Amino acid sequence: MNEDLWGYEDPWALALQTQDWPPRLKAIKPAWTPTVKSFFESKAGLELTAAVQKRLKQGAVIYPPKPLRLLEELSPEEVRVVILGQDPYHGPGQAEGLSFSVANGVKAPPSLMNIFKEIRRDLGHLPPLGLQASLMPWVQQGVFLLNQSLSVEAGRPSSHGKLPWSVLTQALLSEVLSSKSPCVFMLWGLHAQKNLAHIESLAQKSTKDVLVLSCNHPSPLSALKGAHPFIGCGHFGLAKRWLKLRGVHLDWSLS
Repeated sequence: MNEDLWGYEDPWALALQTQDWPPRLKAIKPAWTPTVKSFFESKAGLELTAAVQKRLKQGAVIYPPKPLRLLEELSPEEVRVVILGQDPYHGPGQAEGLSFSVANGVKAPPSLMNIFKEIRRDLGHLPPLGLQASLMPWVQQGVFLLNQSLSVEAGRPSSHGKLPWSVLTQALLSEVLSSKSPCVFMLWGLHAQKNLAHIESLAQKSTKDVLVLSCNHPSPLSALKGAHPFIGCGHFGLAKRWLKLRGVHLDWSLS
């Protein structure tokens, strides 16, 4: 697996291309294939495919270039932590198909900077050096950085939020919960926390060992507010200790 996905000089080239949509499923881990194939053949999947194709033909710039990239990196049984994001970053060259992460060479957005700030407060880890803010090292350890909407248009946050991506992402969460490995779910903000009932219901029906952690979103607008602020939540240390008790080592350091 390659931490640095992009090698283009022009960040506008880092967008979804018409020939790559709908996504080819050969690249994803085989364990996901039945679920993803079933989705794209369903009414919701056909609706999504048509909507994205229409916007591409109309000249929309859509990020990331590989919406299913995360499924190329981890199988359900390899997932140890799920961090739910809302939708990809909408700036040139930012979105790399992993929630909250940006490609190496791109400046970390404010939410990601707050994530680094909380890790330093919680565990003492220094933030990554320079423009090396990709969270791929976490993915390589089993951290499933899943956005609930897997595409967005340039300069238009939440522009694909009403497309039926959630049907797929709910199915992916179900696949993770059906595996037997222990897993921590980090739900940051109200949008992510809407999945709480779904996660708890599936966890009760399975033998999976699950820890669910909730707090405010790391955005500067909310990171220090509310009854459960992100800064001070301690989620990274809690997850590390909980997984260690179950024989799983996780290193949150990126520096």
